Amino acid sequence: MDYDTYGSTAVELAIDLANADLAPDDGVARFLASHEEWFTTGTSAELTPSDVEKAGATARLVRAVALAESQDDVLIRLNELLALARPRPYATDHDGELHLHYARPDAPVLEQLTTTVAMGLSQVVVQHGWQRLGVCSAEGCDDVYVDTSRNASRRYCSNTCASRSTVAAYRARQKS
Repeated sequence: MDYDTYGSTAVELAIDLANADLAPDDGVARFLASHEEWFTTGTSAELTPSDVEKAGATARLVRAVALAESQDDVLIRLNELLALARPRPYATDHDGELHLHYARPDAPVLEQLTTTVAMGLSQVVVQHGWQRLGVCSAEGCDDVYVDTSRNASRRYCSNTCASRSTVAAYRARQKS
């Protein structure tokens, strides 16, 4: 599947958010620090307890979109996520490549995160179909992924989970 570079990395940010462990007290702060390239230089990453809860709600909505089993469900959940976004797109070449950013450069960090995630995820769903989002089929793994395969046949979040599942199936066949 071929989609634009910024949109593709924005959906990867959404997937990272859905799969992040935000539960520890510093979980959201750690997530933001590890993805600081997404935020305008100088943006404060200080969060209120309300901001931390809102970041968790955004992560849960991304996961809900991936878990949806019909287009109607995806639209409901995606529109819920988009309602949290405050898009103010602008063109930039700050990294040497001309591209769009979805959130205004002076927006608070949570607004930048939510808007980028919502817009990136919605672009993939609208342009490539809601079935391109999924949850790993490997036993013990519930990571969200975006299927970039040509024939939309991906079932695992990573090669590691695919290999582990293949080996487990082989061993189960050998036992019987």
